[in-house]
Amino acid sequence: MTLNVGVWIDHKRAVIVSASAGHVTTRTVTSGVDPHPHYSGGQDSGGETKYDERHRDQLDRYYDGVIDQMGAVDSLLILGPGEAKGEFKARLGRLKAPAARAVAVEAADKLTEPQIVARVKEHFGIGD
Repeated sequence: MTLNVGVWIDHKRAVIVSASAGHVTTRTVTSGVDPHPHYSGGQDSGGETKYDERHRDQLDRYYDGVIDQMGAVDSLLILGPGEAKGEFKARLGRLKAPAARAVAVEAADKLTEPQIVARVKEHFGIGD
C-alpha cells in the first residue's frame, strides 16, 4: 500500500496528514521553539550568535520530531506559509533516515485542518 503524506508546517506547529485510498489520519506536532527576535543596531558581543545557534537547534529537534511522526513515506507534500517548509525539506535531506521517493513543496497560507486534508487529498488524487 502506498503511503502519501502531507505536512503543513511553520515554526509553531506541523499538521501531518497520512493519506491512502479510503483512509486519512491527521496528527499535530507543536514546536515549543522560542520565537526568533529581530535585532537592530550593532553586535551584542556574541549573544545574538549564541541565540541563533540555540534557535537552530530547537528547530532541528522540532523537524526531527515531525519526521519521526511521519514514519515510512512513499510520497511527501510539504506545505507552509514561510521559511519552515524549505528548512524542513533541507533537514530531510541532511538526515540518514529513509526519505520519501517523491517530495513536493508548495506555498500555502494559514489553513484549517480540513483545508490541509483537502489540499493533500487533491495533490495525491485521493477521492472521498
